[in-house]
Amino acid sequence: MNNKQLDVAIVKSSNVVWSESIITKDRRDDLNKQKSAIIWFTGLSGSGKSTIANALEHKLHNLYFRTYLLDGDNIRHGLTNDLGFSDSDRQENIRRVGEVSKLFIDAGVMVLATFISPFLHDRGRVRNLVRTREFIEIYIKCPLDVCEQRDVKGLYKKARAGEIKHFTGIASPYEEPNNPEVTIDTSKLNIEESVDKIISYLLKHSYIHTIKRQ
Repeated sequence: MNNKQLDVAIVKSSNVVWSESIITKDRRDDLNKQKSAIIWFTGLSGSGKSTIANALEHKLHNLYFRTYLLDGDNIRHGLTNDLGFSDSDRQENIRRVGEVSKLFIDAGVMVLATFISPFLHDRGRVRNLVRTREFIEIYIKCPLDVCEQRDVKGLYKKARAGEIKHFTGIASPYEEPNNPEVTIDTSKLNIEESVDKIISYLLKHSYIHTIKRQ
């Protein structure tokens, strides 16, 4: 977003007043018997973010918890299909996803967001949109060479050949989280172990309670 676009956005928003809802987020959480939060998966392409997030959602769903998964590729088919992969476009991509995620947790849903989100500032910006403890950063850690070996989508090969510009880990940096709530090294843990580690965190910190169904 350039300066002119930013100015327009500010003007459009200057006379808008927030309307409070009678039904609050806390009441929705009570109804759902869970604490809504953004579970934010960050890591290199091929690290296993989407795989683990899907497996986690499947387990939470089977336990009757309300979730919704926001996948990085899927979001770019609609909400952010006007954006590319420059630094500024990546920042706007994450900003929009953060705002959508905030709406989901306001609805009492646990949202699982899987985005490379390479910049510390952008992830911090999403964290600051919500209350303390409503943002759970899951760092899906995996060495670059292992991600390249997997390369399920063939993206690293294209990036190395110069066919993809601004590719994270090759031509664009990835800034590791300083203090994520959970770190999962997928070069050492399998999918089941990774999901169990996140479930343990959610139970320990009372986002979810007694496991209802195996």
